[in-house]
This record gives sequence, structure tokens and C-alpha cells, in this order.
Amino acid sequence: MIYLDHNAGTPLWPEVAGFLSQAWSTEPGNPSSVHKAGRAWRARLTQARETIARLIGCEPREVIFTASGSESAALALSGAWRARAEVTKKRIVSTTLEHPSVLGALALLENQGAEVIRVAPGGDGRVPLERVLTQLTPNTALCSVMWANNETGVLQPVAELARACQQRGIVFHTDAVQAYGKVTETLRDVPADLISIAGHKLGAPAGTGLLIARPNVDLAALIPGHQEKGRRGGTPNVVLLEALALALDLSLQRRERESARLQGLRDQFEVSLRRELPSVIIHGHGVPRLPNTSNFRVPNTDGEALLIALDLDGICASSGAACASGSLTPSHVLTAMGLSSAEAQSTLRFSFGHSTTQAEIDTAVAAIVKHVAALPPAVENPGTTRLRG
Repeated sequence: MIYLDHNAGTPLWPEVAGFLSQAWSTEPGNPSSVHKAGRAWRARLTQARETIARLIGCEPREVIFTASGSESAALALSGAWRARAEVTKKRIVSTTLEHPSVLGALALLENQGAEVIRVAPGGDGRVPLERVLTQLTPNTALCSVMWANNETGVLQPVAELARACQQRGIVFHTDAVQAYGKVTETLRDVPADLISIAGHKLGAPAGTGLLIARPNVDLAALIPGHQEKGRRGGTPNVVLLEALALALDLSLQRRERESARLQGLRDQFEVSLRRELPSVIIHGHGVPRLPNTSNFRVPNTDGEALLIALDLDGICASSGAACASGSLTPSHVLTAMGLSSAEAQSTLRFSFGHSTTQAEIDTAVAAIVKHVAALPPAVENPGTTRLRG
């Protein structure tokens, strides 16, 4: 099997897998208990939190453990909205590109009286900074813009937006699930108030997540309980959170080298595709992107049929976000960029990770070329305006 869908979830780092194989224990205990066993688990949980805080560059009290990036985003938005001090501020500014977890949270808040402004991107997949800044009116309570898009890999101007919101007294949240561990910027570069991170994008187990919450932001819990200082109830899985701390450490240690390697593989993949299939269109090409992500389409090709053919060859890729897999609805990201439904449904996403090799890239390109030639052409709507990066 050739796995080229790392934006959906990347394999565990070998060191993390080794840690987990040794760390599981039948020893009882709960970090909230006051007895010896509970104190031992609590010490391990504290150590994991302190390690993560040191790596990210924040205080341990700013680290909130969750079960996923989606939960982190929901807690950030719903928690900050419900706990806001100035209830007359009802505007939330975001984009049409956000992950479904953010879009879902925004829809719920809209039903609770929020005025949600969703800013559209340009055809290259990047939201113009000025277009967002003009929406940051005095009655804006929150602004949420993803750091890197999970489908196209396009990077958004979150550093500039974080500083602009800071100057205006607006709480700024960024979904950093795809970006963290792949980009070189740190929290010093992006002074966001709330940052969502998911473990399974970093080589940690699924079921782990983080919300970094600055001290100036009050949060109302989604899950009541005394854990996480009352911000997220539930007994934590200490071993998984230790694995998350280890995976984050490894990702940041290797970030510069891995990013350069993955960008080289991504660029070679796209050069080879364009050489063999001159009509191929790379979405987001020409603007800052994640180094590991290539979102492309071959005009008049059935993307779903191509994806199935590749799967039968043992090549795992995606037609968009993993959480939308199996949906007949075209990608909201691509249609927001101006593609027609047919064009969006002809698009594939290849995303590379620490296990990806040059040989796998070469095999994938050869398979794509083979199947594009063999598949019957799909007819796209010629009357639709096509916006591309």
C-alpha cells in the first residue's frame, strides 16, 4: 500500500509507536484521585502538559487537553462566545474555507444570536487580508481563520490577522491542525488567543488534541467537570497525552528538514504530473502552501473514478477532506474558490508525510497517467467561470 493521504491522518512516529507498546499498563489510577496511584498518574499528566507548553512556547496553564482538533475548535468558538464579557458584541468574522468543525460551531452560534460573517477567498484559495480587516467592526467579538487549508494546503494571513485583532481587542482563533509542525512560524509570529491542534496530524494517536488558550480569554466548558481547570471535563487518557507530547517534540525537532524534503517531493510530483498531463490544474499554485499538499484536477476526468482506480492499485489519496469522505456534495473549499460542482468533483488531494518516499511519488504519477488515459472523459460545464490559483 502507498499511503498519500497524510492530511487525513499521518502514521505514528516509530518512536511514538515504541513508547505506546511499552507504556500501556494495567496499573489502576486516575489523575484526579488523591491516593498514591492517582498522584503518580497526575505527575505524568503534569509532565506531559509542561513538555507541550515548553515546546509550543506557552505556559502550562494555557494547555487544554481535548480528544480532537474538532473538539478544540468547538471549545474555542462556543466557549469564548458564551463566556464573553461584552454581550453586546455579536459579530463573528470567519471565512468560507474553514474546516467543517468550525463551520458547524459557527452555525450553532448563529442560531444563538451571533452575526456570522464568512469571507470568501480569491480564486487562488487565499483570503485577501484587507477583505477580512474591513469586517472587524467595533461590535466584533471573535475572529476565526484557519492557518492552513486542509484540502488545498494554502496558507492564510493569520499572523497579520492575529495582530490586527489584538490591536482591536478581538479574540482571535486559528485552526492550526494542518499547519502546526509543518510551518516554521511559532506562537511568537502568530499571537493568536486560541489555537486548535490535533495529535493525529503530528504522528500521535488519534483521539488526542490541544487547545492553547491565552490567559486573557475566558472559556465556558462544553463538557462540565473539574478537569482542565473546569474548561473540559472528563478523565484524561494519560498515556495517549504522553504520546502526544512525544510526537510534538519529534515533529518540531524534524520540522525544518522534513518540510524541505516534503516540498521537494511535492514539487517533483507536480512537475511530473504537468509533464505527463499538460492540462492538469494545480489549485493554490503560486501562493504560499503547506510543503506536503498537492490539490489538482485533470479537466474532463471523473475524479471519483480516478480515486477508485488508484485505490485498487493500492494508492491511498483523497478527493478532499477525510471527514467528508463518501459525500456526494462537492468540496465547499473548491466551490468557494469559484469552481463548478463538476470541476470540484474532478479534484484529488495528495498529501505526503514522514513515511513518503520518492519511489512512491514516481509510482503514483505513473498510475495517475495510466488511469487518466483509460477512463472515459467526464463532461464539465463549459459555461462555468473557472477561477484558479
